[in-house]
Amino acid sequence: MLKNYCLIAWRNLRNNKAVSFINIGGLALGMAVAMLIGLWIWDELSFNRSNTNYDTIGQIARREVTNGEVFIADNSNHFPIPLAGELRANYNNLFKQVALATESNEHVLKVDNRLFTRQGLYVEPDFTNIFTLHMIAGSNAGFEAPRSILLSQSLAVSLFGNTDVIGKTVKLDNRYDIKVTGVFANLPSNSRFAEVSFLCPWSLLVATNPTVKQDLNNWGNSSFHVFVQTAPGISMANISQTIKDVYWPKITTTQPKPAAERTTLFLHPMKDWHLRSVWKNGVQAGGQLQIVWLFGLIGGFVLLLACINFMNLSTATSEKRAKEVGVRKTFGSARGQLIQQFLGESLLIVIIAFGVSIAMVSLSLDSFNKIAGKQIRFPFSSPDFWTLSTLFIIITALLAGSYPALYLSAFQPVKVLKGTFSGSWKGVVPRRILSGVQFTVSIVLIIGTIVVYRQIQFAQDRPIGYDRNGLIRIAMNTPDLSGKYDVLQKELLASGGATGFAQSSATTTENNYFDDRFNWEGKDANLPQQSFALMAVTYDFGKTVGWQFSQGRDFSRDFPTDNTAIILNEAAVKYMRLKDPVGKKIVWNGNTFTVTGVIKDMVTESPYKPVQQSIFFMVPNIGPVITIRLNPALSVSDAISRIAPVFTTMNPSAPFEYKFVDEEYGRKFAAEERIGILSGFFAALAIFISCLGIFGLASFVVRQRIREIGVRKVLGASVINLWGLLTREFVLLVLIAFVVAVPIANYFTRAWLDQYEYRTTISWLVFAAAGLGALIITLLTVSFQAFKAATANPVKSLRTE
Repeated sequence: MLKNYCLIAWRNLRNNKAVSFINIGGLALGMAVAMLIGLWIWDELSFNRSNTNYDTIGQIARREVTNGEVFIADNSNHFPIPLAGELRANYNNLFKQVALATESNEHVLKVDNRLFTRQGLYVEPDFTNIFTLHMIAGSNAGFEAPRSILLSQSLAVSLFGNTDVIGKTVKLDNRYDIKVTGVFANLPSNSRFAEVSFLCPWSLLVATNPTVKQDLNNWGNSSFHVFVQTAPGISMANISQTIKDVYWPKITTTQPKPAAERTTLFLHPMKDWHLRSVWKNGVQAGGQLQIVWLFGLIGGFVLLLACINFMNLSTATSEKRAKEVGVRKTFGSARGQLIQQFLGESLLIVIIAFGVSIAMVSLSLDSFNKIAGKQIRFPFSSPDFWTLSTLFIIITALLAGSYPALYLSAFQPVKVLKGTFSGSWKGVVPRRILSGVQFTVSIVLIIGTIVVYRQIQFAQDRPIGYDRNGLIRIAMNTPDLSGKYDVLQKELLASGGATGFAQSSATTTENNYFDDRFNWEGKDANLPQQSFALMAVTYDFGKTVGWQFSQGRDFSRDFPTDNTAIILNEAAVKYMRLKDPVGKKIVWNGNTFTVTGVIKDMVTESPYKPVQQSIFFMVPNIGPVITIRLNPALSVSDAISRIAPVFTTMNPSAPFEYKFVDEEYGRKFAAEERIGILSGFFAALAIFISCLGIFGLASFVVRQRIREIGVRKVLGASVINLWGLLTREFVLLVLIAFVVAVPIANYFTRAWLDQYEYRTTISWLVFAAAGLGALIITLLTVSFQAFKAATANPVKSLRTE
């Protein structure tokens, strides 16, 4: 019986090549999209899961209350050094291990004459026990030695050519020699520390950095991360409740006036670091998990569209199978047997489509990884993958084949064999509903894609307060350039490759230093206490980056008093409620400064958020960031080639590496652009799958009405009249789908936009454009069959019919 079912299924595929091609092609595309999205979702959900202690790892963070509002700032996971000791000493029953770590920063490593810039961390010894490191050579046992280092596999190969490097020496930042005590496997790309290439012991940082040594007992410098592994049997919620009041009493006794009214600690679980990183009013309000759900829905709907094609075409061609069903029932076939047969046929089609989809995914995975920013590999060797694939095939076969099987098996043999059978409303109405669902999903995806790109364009068109084109930045990772500002500036300008040079404490695209301890004449006692972003710059910074002044002047060497001058941005003036800010005295940290100018707001953080009120100080020789404006009269490559020898001569212990400021700023849009590209790609595939189904359905509608078309043409109907007759049903379906899709798309797009403070508006033109686009695509798809039928010879069609 099974062999007979397979034979019949194969004959039907062979005898209906067009329908088979549309069914298999549509299902293969739908399954490929679902598979790609499934691999992406798995990669997202497995973020950080390479750590053996995944469920018990957490990071200390804090909630702050200011003016009655609870919030969690971007730097809420930065703490002073003594906090780790406090947790170990007084709460050791809650934690198995506690470890301090610095922020990941670029450092220069040197072996012989080879120089490499890589990301690294200074960490306490327990860090290597909290987080899983797969050691390839050596171990972390010797990591407690002050002058030791653990290298990643790729860095060890870059430095020495192999991983047999235990005991060899590396010079770090051209300051000190350290010994390699271990090599660990490269950390997974879907992990918190994916960019980290080496680890150095905390004791090395303390021994070589006087500031850190002074801060060992200082509760006022919140610059470090505190990671923990919880003790067995203790929940993170209980720990958060127990430690919530540890931090506040300490900082209130060490700071004259803390920035917040109240601060409480909590433990942020590793499982939430990546997926639930957005906070609102002090509680989790989504994050990457929303995007995971979004793409999961898109994958499900695209697969559903392919299944709808199968259902529609199977029921539309039912007359071809009617006699077969009638004969089988006459000879005693039960309905259950017929259902099994039709489900078996759908299973065969799905299996073939799955094979095609595997090939599609394999060929497109590299391109998909580039778009998605991933390093996903096809899990051919994973038993779990093939188990899930089997379930995927069965579910798809049931989803696509259940309705056609029930519909076809319900034919009455008497009517069929007498020749009085014709497609009833029971087949037509569900087909129309399913087609309406296809149009609705397609329109929603079109609207969503348009809104994403409008939001990106809206933020990209935002004035940023300086000219980022032609700017490069260089990190000062070694001490060789310290104190050589004037010499370096002179050499760079003399090279002809640069027209501007400056140094600053932070880049133009990121600033991590904030303070709220400012007072000024006329300050409103009821003014909400908020922090200012602070940046120290050299005299020529404004000229180099292209500041835009709205009041006052820039820093100048012509004014000796400018060593106590400051420049405000417009956001600061607005917050401080200053009518005539130039000349005003500002007191900070016991020092008095004079406002010399006001610049237009510079976007140094997220382009989707309001600009932070900022204060710029003038320091004649400050690092660690060098900003250079390339000579616009030269090509970029020519300008770079002229300034490179200056750095290699004056800073031989570091490789000449630079970054374009416009590219760094552009990376702020990377997540949204990735969403836009992927959603646009999936929307295009969804529309293509829908068009396949519409094309096939239109061909059968035309075939059913071929006699009517011939009669109408003989009686004088024009081609346009016949075209309108055949496309009317599809146009009506698009209009109904548009009415249904608009409120759905409006709800989801507004919910997505709500996460941005600086966001675009949704114009009615967006919905109109999506509806018009769907209508045009549908008419183009249907019109081929409609014009073909309308221009056919009516004598031939009437004689045939």
